[in-house]
Amino acid sequence: MSIRTTILALTATAAAVAATSTTAIARDQINIVGSSTVFPFATAVAERFGKNTDFKTPVVESTGSGGGLKLFCAGIGENTPDITNASRRIKSSEVELCGKNGIKEIVEVKVGYDGIVLANSRSSDVMKLSRKDIFTALAKDVPVDGKLVANPYTTWNQVNSALPNVKIEVLGPPPTSGTRDAFVELAMEGGCKKFDMIAAMKKSDSKGYKAVCHSIREDGAFVEAGENDNLIVQKLEANPAAFGIFGYSFLDQNSDKVQGSEIEGNLPTFEKIADGDYPVSRSLYFYVKKAHIGVIPGIEAYLAEFTSEDAAGEDGYLAEKGLIPMTEDEATKVNAAVANLTPLSM
Repeated sequence: MSIRTTILALTATAAAVAATSTTAIARDQINIVGSSTVFPFATAVAERFGKNTDFKTPVVESTGSGGGLKLFCAGIGENTPDITNASRRIKSSEVELCGKNGIKEIVEVKVGYDGIVLANSRSSDVMKLSRKDIFTALAKDVPVDGKLVANPYTTWNQVNSALPNVKIEVLGPPPTSGTRDAFVELAMEGGCKKFDMIAAMKKSDSKGYKAVCHSIREDGAFVEAGENDNLIVQKLEANPAAFGIFGYSFLDQNSDKVQGSEIEGNLPTFEKIADGDYPVSRSLYFYVKKAHIGVIPGIEAYLAEFTSEDAAGEDGYLAEKGLIPMTEDEATKVNAAVANLTPLSM
């Protein structure tokens, strides 16, 4: 019997016991919040789950990774989410917040990978960038003549003479977004440390180093566009000179309208992200309150569906939506941890 079949059988038994219990269940529908990147995957699983089981279709809300974890860590009970999606790993500070509010055991579920793209309208040329170009264009402070100064660059060719003479205008997510967190860590810091004077700060002034590498300019060249990736696509269509930051899965779904920039010789494709060649890629997760399992009906069955080969496998329906699957060995380890409801360990 497979892990999925075992979990479904146990869950059905638990549901039957719960139905005969004298204690009424206050909420009979799974509540999910979190990452806008994971949202389409979670929605697809929720819809399939609602159709194929006797449980209600879970409610899935897109709040951003940081916003979702804040809601998730607010406490235990029917008025708090059962699951939160995240396009980055949970932070130790967030685990501490959960602990302070009575959430002692969290189950971490890694679901696959995603790439972060810098995209523009298909009516424009594909941009060929390095992470150093990205940092220089978007950082709040940059090195000029051996000193850190407020970013003076207004056009891409000022950043790199090989780039077009086009105004720097990038639409991206807010600080509450996991996409923003991953972008500054992978793309911005990846380019920041190419400057020797900044790289040297990492040992002598780690806080200063992080502040320089992770701070995005606030003079209008970068525009916070909220958690609505559809709105970014609409704005890119209206302004072919602008760029937008979002996950590969969203690029894949809108490939008739927008295209990804080439970063260090690699376009953001399924194969390049899966192989690790595309330099701005990340892991995707969701987190579950163990205390809600067995209280809110269907959580274990939802986990079984999300981690099944039919959903998250190489030929699963989530891959069709742009999820980059884990390797078979990695998926086996994740599924074992999920089946055992192994609590998160940092």
